[in-house]
Amino acid sequence: MAGHSKFKNIMHRKGAQDKKRAKIFSRLGKEISVAVKEGGPDPDKNIRLRSAVGSAKSLNMPKDNIERAIKKGEGNDPDSNFEEVRYEGYGPDGIAIIVEALTNNKNRTAAEIRSTFNKYGGNLGESGSVSFSFKRLGSITLNKNNINEEELFDFIVENGSEDYELNENEYNIFCDQKILHELNQKIIEKFGQTNFTGLIWKSSNEITVGKDNAETLFKLLNMLEENEDVQAVSSNFDVSDDILASLTA
Repeated sequence: MAGHSKFKNIMHRKGAQDKKRAKIFSRLGKEISVAVKEGGPDPDKNIRLRSAVGSAKSLNMPKDNIERAIKKGEGNDPDSNFEEVRYEGYGPDGIAIIVEALTNNKNRTAAEIRSTFNKYGGNLGESGSVSFSFKRLGSITLNKNNINEEELFDFIVENGSEDYELNENEYNIFCDQKILHELNQKIIEKFGQTNFTGLIWKSSNEITVGKDNAETLFKLLNMLEENEDVQAVSSNFDVSDDILASLTA
């Protein structure tokens, strides 16, 4: 198992849960505000907002927080004028990394991201230097619970999914971005509430990381994840279960 879901799994087991929840709620709040600014406050007419609110509810974000984020998106508060920015670069072992951010200060965010890359043996590249080897896909995550893998597989293939991965807790389903919300709705109706719906970058060629560089790479990815402006980090690393176990023990 590689890159995206494996890193999420590492993050799931690391550090204080309260801090993680606060970070997740902050990210979701920003995404909701930006979605409102972009397409208005009515989830029925704004697919991006509907998706963001659905993710927020599935992660038990309080209703007050959701309503506050919607109001913020409707207002003219300069602090909530977030811009979407993408940074691309390389980590140890030439691992490709894409960082997606929502920021109200591009200069600050760029300086912080560049500094993080430099500190952990990476370097920031030009726009397009990394993303050419990734596909932009819709991603839907779903708790394993008691869902039969074969039944889920047959269902998602019939409904246009391209691929899926699984880890200890979740299925991660990938599809063409055009059918993301339609497929998510069908999965909810058949199997229950999903955890996340959104667009991700998925690499077409993964690079295996040895133990020497894995620890530095994970430090780099963790520091990027912890940046207040960062919404998502995607990468093309693959790491053996033995190395993963030794680093997360």
